[in-house]
Amino acid sequence: MKKRLTLQDKAEIAMKVAVRKAIAEHKRNGRPIAVWKNGRAVNIPASKI
Repeated sequence: MKKRLTLQDKAEIAMKVAVRKAIAEHKRNGRPIAVWKNGRAVNIPASKI
């Protein structure tokens, strides 16, 4: 029997897919991404993505 996904599960999956696509697009276009690390915003260059 297949388990039905809750709305929360569907939202989490959609968010993960969207983030994955955005990161891939940044890498493809040579743009850095900003992440939160140790309480500070840090830019990661496209070459390190």
